[in-house]
Amino acid sequence: MDFISTKKIPTEVGIKIDNPNASKKVYIETYGCQMNVSDSEIVVSILAENNYQTTDDIKEADLIFVNTCSIRENAETRIRGRLSVFRQEKKRKPDLIIGVIGCMAERLKEKLLEEEKLVDLVIGPDAYRNLPELIAEAEAGQKAVNVLLSREETYADISPIRYASNGVSAFVSIMRGCDNMCTYCVVPFTRGRERSRNPKSILREVEQLVADGYKEVTLLGQNVDKYSWENEDGSKLNFANLLDLTAKVDTKLRVRFSTSYPQDMNDEVLQTMAKHNNICKHIHLPVQSGSTRILDLMKRGYSQKWYLGRIEAIKKIIPECSISTDVIVGFCTETEEDHQETLKVMQEVGYDFAYMFKYSERPNTFAQRRLSDDVPEDIKTRRLNEIIALQQELSEKAKAKDVGNIYEVLIEGTSKKSEEELVGRTSQNKTVVFPKGNHKKGDFVNVKILRNTSATLIGELVN
Repeated sequence: MDFISTKKIPTEVGIKIDNPNASKKVYIETYGCQMNVSDSEIVVSILAENNYQTTDDIKEADLIFVNTCSIRENAETRIRGRLSVFRQEKKRKPDLIIGVIGCMAERLKEKLLEEEKLVDLVIGPDAYRNLPELIAEAEAGQKAVNVLLSREETYADISPIRYASNGVSAFVSIMRGCDNMCTYCVVPFTRGRERSRNPKSILREVEQLVADGYKEVTLLGQNVDKYSWENEDGSKLNFANLLDLTAKVDTKLRVRFSTSYPQDMNDEVLQTMAKHNNICKHIHLPVQSGSTRILDLMKRGYSQKWYLGRIEAIKKIIPECSISTDVIVGFCTETEEDHQETLKVMQEVGYDFAYMFKYSERPNTFAQRRLSDDVPEDIKTRRLNEIIALQQELSEKAKAKDVGNIYEVLIEGTSKKSEEELVGRTSQNKTVVFPKGNHKKGDFVNVKILRNTSATLIGELVN
């Protein structure tokens, strides 16, 4: 995913999966993007085949895993805090095994194992098949580590256990790794080179999700537009083809995807979206900066003009499509003029929502090695606040346009504020709250929008 470019997920997940034949228990917390959630579901599946069940109580656990994110410094800081808590638990229960998996595992293996002695086990994103052997090494008192990256591993044959799912929506990984090498990003170093998954295995997984009652899938990749597969007969499949096939699995199944990359997103994908009613009309297209000079320093591979051209194509081919983005504030050498260019692009696009962050220098990236993080912190903070304020205006304006319209909403659960209200999302990925009536999670309902806030639409059920 492009710098936390996916829909935000619960910061910690520890949902129980019962296996009456299992003799050991694992507690797992997942941080970061949707790809990490998908990976945790693979890990749980592998452990379930090896005599483990999950628990949501760390005091019951024989094994604790933290699936980690390295994309920003404060994410790593919070994870270190959690590991310190788990080390205290190990004092009470010496046989407890503590492991770090995911992106921090590859980047900080020596520190976590030897210097800080926070963990017993370090496993990178491509080594989950070796979990049983590595756990056995840790149980024998050895420091177990495998952070080797693979050019082939996609876990295509493993059926994920949807431990983090709401039972309505599920993530389906279609590819792993990234070849873009943006100067600020650690993903190519922590997740390896780009490789696509066999489309037959993807479609089988989607078919199984439909059979299990799921109503929505999100196809995941660091850059889904680069999906590419060559069949044995020499025929090739690109992302537009895969999207088309997924939509045809069941016309009642909603299909989403994340994340698109501006340089690679083509009109064929947009035309496929327009052709199928069940492909959701929302695109997350990270801009990162509105300044072409800064985009060049980031090695994003596109200019402001190119990006706005892609936005124009989206609005022309899919007029009802909502657009969200990521913005990095205060990247190396960013001037006030560069900042104003970002604000200008935001105004011109009119984003429905955005993920906005101050630039956080990540070790071993090109930017950390070759560029100077020279924008003062107070200026970063001021610029971020200006971008957040503008986005709040744009979000409220976008939602105000929905008032009076009727949308099909997929119910995801009960509202946090009232048991008498339900919450769901439109095709455009907008959150809607409305009275419960006789409906339940997983139902599709028509809702007329009565009013809005900058974050939520409020409506009423209609026939």
